[in-house]
Amino acid sequence: MDTRPIGVFDSGVGGLTVVKQVMKVMPHEHIVYFGDTARVPYGTKSKDAVTKYSLQNVRFLQSKDVKAIIVACNTASSNSLEAMRAATDIPIFGVVVPGVEAAVRATQNQKVGVIGTAATVRSGAYESMIRQKNPDIAVYSKACPLFVPLAEEGWTDNDISRLTAQQYLNELLSKDIDTLVLGCTHYPLLKRCIGTTVGERVKLVDPAKATARQVRDFLAQQNQLNENETEGERRFYLSDTTSMFQALCQKALKHPYTAQIIDIETY
Repeated sequence: MDTRPIGVFDSGVGGLTVVKQVMKVMPHEHIVYFGDTARVPYGTKSKDAVTKYSLQNVRFLQSKDVKAIIVACNTASSNSLEAMRAATDIPIFGVVVPGVEAAVRATQNQKVGVIGTAATVRSGAYESMIRQKNPDIAVYSKACPLFVPLAEEGWTDNDISRLTAQQYLNELLSKDIDTLVLGCTHYPLLKRCIGTTVGERVKLVDPAKATARQVRDFLAQQNQLNENETEGERRFYLSDTTSMFQALCQKALKHPYTAQIIDIETY
């Protein structure tokens, strides 16, 4: 048994959707979450900048003696995962591979849509990995950069978010996709809005669910699950204040957690 916490980081508050799934499948695990709200979004940054930020985030979580790190950011997962793994012995899990595997299982007509930040789409990570799994699957990607600030603002299902979703997603719907990967951890916060736009025929794939199960299975194999019967402790850190943090915690985690502000540039 290993009672050390699991570390989770994201460019902002979108990674709370990953924390939600970790809490569901591993309720006894302690969690340390870091949201880089001072530098959100990562999706508009260069690969070098994303890698620099990601390595700082890893060093911060290392200082909290975590036993594993979940990169709850598709941009960092698709651009900087290998650099992070080379920098530490702590097991690091991205969200792209679990999302790919879930999408390949879900599609029936072999037409998959992927939405994400500009950096995630530019990396081509989802397309190449899906085609490695099944070359017959056609993949259509679309950058949806406005979804991140909408989620950070808490505008997850209003007229503005619905019009934005229609503008972004109509192109993918014209390709007759039956599966849509939410390739950014902010996007599940807009799941109702996105689901209404694409309709019931299109299955939404949230990589957070598959990622949480992957981490649970790994820790079980390593005999590192926290077997205490009490609920895990959750600690939250941000790099800048945001008025929406407690509201989004209430929405995603059903609890108005508070966060401590830290200077990520010192790591």
